[in-house]
Amino acid sequence: MNAIVDFLNTVLWGYVLVYGLLAVGIFFTIRLGFIQFRHFPEYFRVITGSRETSGEGISPLQALTISLASRVGTGNLAGVAVAIYLGGPGAIFWMWMVALVGMATAYAESTLAQLYKVRNGDGQYRGGPAFYMAAGVGSRAMGYAFSICLILSFGLIFSAVQANSISEAMTEAFGVPGIVTGVVIAALAGIVIFGGIRSIANVADKIVPAMAGIYLLVAIYVLVIHITEVPAMLALIVKSAFGFEQAAGGFTGGIMAALMNGVKRGLFSNEAGMGSAPNIAAAAVPDPHHPSSQGLVQGLGVFIDTLMICTATALMILLSGAVDYGPDGAQGMVLTQNALGEHIGVAGPYFVAIAILFFAFTSIIGNYSYSESAMEFLGLGGRVPLMILKALAMAMVIWGAVQPVSAVFNLADASMAVMATINLVAILILSKTVVVLTKDYFGQKAAGRVPLFRFSEHPDIDKGVDPSIWNRDVAQERQ
Repeated sequence: MNAIVDFLNTVLWGYVLVYGLLAVGIFFTIRLGFIQFRHFPEYFRVITGSRETSGEGISPLQALTISLASRVGTGNLAGVAVAIYLGGPGAIFWMWMVALVGMATAYAESTLAQLYKVRNGDGQYRGGPAFYMAAGVGSRAMGYAFSICLILSFGLIFSAVQANSISEAMTEAFGVPGIVTGVVIAALAGIVIFGGIRSIANVADKIVPAMAGIYLLVAIYVLVIHITEVPAMLALIVKSAFGFEQAAGGFTGGIMAALMNGVKRGLFSNEAGMGSAPNIAAAAVPDPHHPSSQGLVQGLGVFIDTLMICTATALMILLSGAVDYGPDGAQGMVLTQNALGEHIGVAGPYFVAIAILFFAFTSIIGNYSYSESAMEFLGLGGRVPLMILKALAMAMVIWGAVQPVSAVFNLADASMAVMATINLVAILILSKTVVVLTKDYFGQKAAGRVPLFRFSEHPDIDKGVDPSIWNRDVAQERQ
């Protein structure tokens, strides 16, 4: 079993996904006419102009905050530090590039999730890659494989990984025993998760903006006190990305080290193309009432995660002077803590510990929310199967807080690699549908109308689409 897991991780993460996710991002960027650049303001307008909607789904803002809850985790603090240590300052430039093309991929997959969404037995919207694989591609086998991998990785194992990060931070900063941290986090997460997706949405749309805002304010403070150094630092990032200053700060890895580590960090952080965020995107009632509007919302999530939060971490690290590229140099969370210590003194490690607590806690509840759509697709969306999954997720939180999770983390990595590979194939097959929806949305915008998608007007893409969702009266949708 271990040999199979290691083989999948080596092949898929080492070759297929690093290049595949980047290539698919470039493909959709070109195919959609550089949507993330030409229509950048629209990514924000669909959030600022959206309203609270019906009892059948969550709002676009709540869908964004839940996806950010999952995306923004300990990797935004520790992962960026690893990228800088292994790839030098230039890794940040490539992290930016992969996020920019990833905005197009995230738009494509979440637009498809909206189009092929369904109602469950309670009348709630559910959907995601498994649903567009079955209805759009015509392969339930792809959907089954995707769903199992999603539940295994996001629904269960990643909860243990995030709990482990919280436990270590609380122990190091405040001396709290791991078992205490595990039980408390499991109890708090359980209160939210057992309330269902609406409960997760209500918590996420309060905690996520607050935690991201405070973190970015600290980063702004750091930039202000080092404002004279910022232009030179940005120049160093760009020059190092192309090998013009390979040895800056003692780093000698070269352009390929910067490229590979920046690309990997960007992909792991923003999850564009992996098929995770579309599961919650499908639960939203779009405003405007068009699949593309929710695709734009999730594209914005990639921008916030990588180009704002990861960049904030990167600049705080690089401006601190705490980076030591030697074999004994600090990396990961230790490097981030050392950097914050340079900027805000003894409060630095405590601030990082509290940031980890909130970032990782919201990742636990955000990751779990994805698995409910997968359970629905597998025919396990009833009360009892979901209660069992929730109990298992809470047990994984407690276990992860007291045990090293490296052994099962490899299994989660392999599961996520398989689901991402399947998802990339599916969205490429359905790329024509994404193009049709995009032209329809922006065509209506250009004509001065509020975009409205109606199933009956698009017989070329009606296969597998629920007509009762997309032909209904929008006023009724908002009741």
